[in-house]
Amino acid sequence: MQKSAIATAATGLLAASLLFAPAGSAAQPGHVPATQDPARETVSPEPDSFNPAPIKWGPCEDDSLRKAHAECGMLEVPLDYADPGGEKISLAVSRVKHTVPEDQYQGAMLLNPGGPGGSGLALAKLGSSVPKNAGAAYDWIGFDPRGVGASKPALSCDRDYFGYDRPDYTPDTPQKERELRDRSARYAQACGKSGGALLNHMKTTDSVADMESIRKALGQQRINYYGFSYGTYLGQVYGTLHPDRMRRVVLDGVVNPEDVWYENNLNQDVAFDRNIKIFFDWVARYDSVYHLGTTGDQVERRFYEQKAKLDAQPAGGVIGSDEWVDLFLQAGYEHKAWEQRAEAFSGWVQRGDWQPLKKIYDSDNSPGDDNNFAVYNAVQCSDLQWPRQWNRWRVDNWITHAKAPFETWANAWYNASCQSWPVEPGEPVDVDGGGVQSALLINEELDAATPYPGALETRKRFPNSSLISLPGGTTHSGSLSGNRCLDDQIADYLNTGERPARKPGGGPDTTCEPLPQPVPKGAKPQPQRPETSPGGSEHQD
Repeated sequence: MQKSAIATAATGLLAASLLFAPAGSAAQPGHVPATQDPARETVSPEPDSFNPAPIKWGPCEDDSLRKAHAECGMLEVPLDYADPGGEKISLAVSRVKHTVPEDQYQGAMLLNPGGPGGSGLALAKLGSSVPKNAGAAYDWIGFDPRGVGASKPALSCDRDYFGYDRPDYTPDTPQKERELRDRSARYAQACGKSGGALLNHMKTTDSVADMESIRKALGQQRINYYGFSYGTYLGQVYGTLHPDRMRRVVLDGVVNPEDVWYENNLNQDVAFDRNIKIFFDWVARYDSVYHLGTTGDQVERRFYEQKAKLDAQPAGGVIGSDEWVDLFLQAGYEHKAWEQRAEAFSGWVQRGDWQPLKKIYDSDNSPGDDNNFAVYNAVQCSDLQWPRQWNRWRVDNWITHAKAPFETWANAWYNASCQSWPVEPGEPVDVDGGGVQSALLINEELDAATPYPGALETRKRFPNSSLISLPGGTTHSGSLSGNRCLDDQIADYLNTGERPARKPGGGPDTTCEPLPQPVPKGAKPQPQRPETSPGGSEHQD
């Protein structure tokens, strides 16, 4: 479940490394200075590799991109890089160009929003969110990865897979388990039929090869990169395979390269359960507004009571127990989602208002469009071999469900098609960022989608990186969303290459306070109880 919060972050709102001066050279206190190098160089043809034609830029169809003075184009790349002269596919690419004089230009900034399966075209607008006008020195490059969105072909297997009133996630009878397993297997079969040859070339390493093609098509010797969520793993793999091609790198919401992908999802389950309890505590703190209970335990009981009720009789005939869980998932990603969901929760319990529930579900899950989900499966199921024996899934998920019931089985079925995926899996890349000369890592310490130990592990594997942590923060991939402590350090890094000084040990190199929890309209501010940080030793991802 490597979804990303960037969809919301970008509305309020990914880096090749630069050579650093040796330790002991002149620098601002507390920062690591970067030596300067040309941001743009002529790329020479590379033997035994694909060299794409330059992108033909033109107007964008998206209104928000046009308003940002973006331009768009298509890049033709090999379906199979082992056969560069064979069948081609097309990647949709967007660009917002630099506005500084040419002698201040710092190159192209390639972006990825996560997923896998997230559309990145709109991310070309992200540069305007960087403080201190630091984004103006870069060309901001968004793209839809292969199979995604406006890229051709776009992958879809069953558009109605996330319809309404689906079977309850919890397989508490053998019959339910069979139904849910069969449903997941049918989705995998549908992808096998509709995916065609593309399905065999959807691994993370295929997208890394596409990033290389984009770099070459842009005429860049090295690329800057800003990745969110799964995009951080994409950046890790790119940095392992092409370290000399990376300049400045920002990775926000850092995937743990140790446990992709099966263990990753089990660890997410525990973290999401913790975060939904934090949300329930917040709702209880404002019982005068929501009237759902004066303690988090009371709110939690009411949540599960409604889940059981909706399993028997869906709200409005559409929002059953699965949809109920799904529409609250975003509350585990970020507290910006709390007020809308608390209001809908209260309105349903107090007045039977089901329309707000459906509105939230539709906005989060896009019924009638499975492109994101299809690509998510195509990448994660083919990156490596998932457990072949269903009993392994059954035991692991029931053990996890016993301590973390909120999302465990929902997440299990989100990934269960991988057990019967119709593609021979690959081998995961052993991530090694030792050749990447600069990276800035960011992670809130209570991030549920990419739990904090992943940032610590990546920091260890990227010895020239610095980690900014946000103790107590529950937001996933929330940089460039108004946290001045964090965003100013990103701006400094993009401006000069300076990053927080690397500290001894395995912890963060500096910290920022997370943004405060929201205060509902009409409520008085309440004291915010500090949450326990998972720390550097607890493995959660």
